[in-house]
Amino acid sequence: MDIASIVKQAAATSVAGGGQSTLTFSDILRVKERFAIGKNHESLALHLVAPLKGIIDDGASPGSKWNGIPLLKTSAVPINSVVINCSTSISPVAALEHLHASGFKSVVGFNNLVITANGELAWPGFVRSFHREMDTQLSSWQEIYDSLSDDQSQMTFLDLVRFRYTSNPEFMRGYRVRLHEQYFESFMDYSNEVFVDAGGFDGDTTEGFAALYADYKKILFFEPSVKNMKAAKQRLGDIDRIQYYPAGLSDTKGELNFNEDGGSASSIKDTGDCKISVDTLDSLVHEKVTFIKMDLEGYELKALHGAKGHLRRDRPKLAIAVYHDSSDFRTIFRFIQNLDLDYKVYLRHYTQGWSETVMYFKP
Repeated sequence: MDIASIVKQAAATSVAGGGQSTLTFSDILRVKERFAIGKNHESLALHLVAPLKGIIDDGASPGSKWNGIPLLKTSAVPINSVVINCSTSISPVAALEHLHASGFKSVVGFNNLVITANGELAWPGFVRSFHREMDTQLSSWQEIYDSLSDDQSQMTFLDLVRFRYTSNPEFMRGYRVRLHEQYFESFMDYSNEVFVDAGGFDGDTTEGFAALYADYKKILFFEPSVKNMKAAKQRLGDIDRIQYYPAGLSDTKGELNFNEDGGSASSIKDTGDCKISVDTLDSLVHEKVTFIKMDLEGYELKALHGAKGHLRRDRPKLAIAVYHDSSDFRTIFRFIQNLDLDYKVYLRHYTQGWSETVMYFKP
């Protein structure tokens, strides 16, 4: 399959489809009853050029606001309103289906507005980064596709190429949100593992792993946030054979700024609300490891560099998040391939949007 042709076809079919209205940016500027679904950079950018009367959020408290925009339950929005689907990260398809099931007739995709806004609206960041990848790294993306080990990986890859190029939810209709299944794919044949949970957050992945693969030998749990580590120890209190490391993983030892209030998306930042210690897996762990999971909010490549000794000696199974930036697909794939460890490569996706894509490497 030629990736350049896939991109070209996706761009040609990106304006409408999937139940989205063909209203243009000029059309919605003339509408008074204008709302959105999705609280993110896209809805905020839209609000700045086409002020919204509110954002649909059925979980919001009465009278609450987000960045000054009222948050409303679906039932409080007039049914003849125009609603812009700004959901892109987790469930854009479910958002679209919810709006149609609720009776709204004028549902416009944010992607459609960008195309017709004559520069007044920018593509979402994940689309902009993917356009740069296609402009400069197309052959590398073709190599990834050709290297994937099963049909499902290749189909997932093509669907993500289409969606990341256009942000059109139509390309994600075959997906559902299944975060509880993330990292636990049967083709990985987990058994008697020494498991490195890198980016352990509150222990949710470790808890699931211990329940599914009770024959594990040991779990090495890495989490730099004091708050998250406390929550994880409470959650995992009844699970044995866990060794806790209150540190982040990187390519060198040091201290970095960290945004601790991002929940599962807490991450290393140039400016952050606290400092964390980081070190390499090679420096901290001297026993053999057999399975490494990494979701480090974009810091995975640095952490892999710091685990190069384990990768070469132990040849562990790997489940690495590659979704934080489009270049992650390419750079993480290339780093592992350059180690010449003869891995089989798989790809799985766990939402209907751009987030939660995992690349698996199986020896």
